[in-house]
Amino acid sequence: MPKEPEPSNIEKTFILNALKEGIRTDGRAFNDFRDISITFGEDYGMADVRLGKTRVIARCSATITTPYPDRQFDGIFQISTELSPLASPFFESGRQNEREVLLSRLIEKSLRRSQAIDTESLCIIAGQKCWSVRVDVNFLDFDGGLVDAACIATVAALQHFRRPDLTVRGELVTVHSLRERVPVPLSILHTPFCVTFAFYEGGEVILVDPDLMEEQLMEGSMTVTINKFGELCQISKAGGEPIEAVKLLMCARIALEKTKSINEVISKALAENAEYRRRRDNLLAEASAANPRDMKPDVI
Repeated sequence: MPKEPEPSNIEKTFILNALKEGIRTDGRAFNDFRDISITFGEDYGMADVRLGKTRVIARCSATITTPYPDRQFDGIFQISTELSPLASPFFESGRQNEREVLLSRLIEKSLRRSQAIDTESLCIIAGQKCWSVRVDVNFLDFDGGLVDAACIATVAALQHFRRPDLTVRGELVTVHSLRERVPVPLSILHTPFCVTFAFYEGGEVILVDPDLMEEQLMEGSMTVTINKFGELCQISKAGGEPIEAVKLLMCARIALEKTKSINEVISKALAENAEYRRRRDNLLAEASAANPRDMKPDVI
């Protein structure tokens, strides 16, 4: 696997000296996130997220399948992440590296194991049929902050997604088209977000949302996953510079503030997309002179 080029000695000296003086090279404060931009696709469940120069696309889909034997009253929720050469020439397609393994584990713990999705609501017929919800996360550009950007994209895609409505009569399940019935949103219990901190100077300097250059120079890192209610979902610190308990609590408080801000950004983007869809549907209805065709529902 190709190795990422390390910063030159001049770059290291410049960045570390700037941090000692309280300056980041991109002009942000130590506790600031990079600008977050969220765009939703025409299809439900597709979110394009930009965190600075890092770009992530998450696509949510749902199919009807058989539940797990030991979870007969629950549906299935899965998250798949892929780092490809499209994001950076230092990633190989079809071969997981240490960064991708850590990324997939963090997203898995943050969303699936924290029970962000109500899997019981995905059950259709106990022990026979259920919804299998899957989120595919793909990276298009890489400039650090993979975990934070992937978590934002996944949550945004889940909140934007709508599944077809169903009618259940006995063991007969009828799937209605989008023209017949309004699609149904997922039952989301809470929305946790990952906030990554980078440590320098023996833990005396702490940065929020480090970019690629800052990640390469950091002495250690920690990812805090928390929701807007202040419920701590996980803390991940894989080695590096140790951190004191007081600073850990400080990072948790900062993560809570950032989580609330991220949640507001997603809520605003969802509201704008809903308004766009409403106007578009009204224009299409006014422009249509013919009656909609009768769509026969799928029977399973």
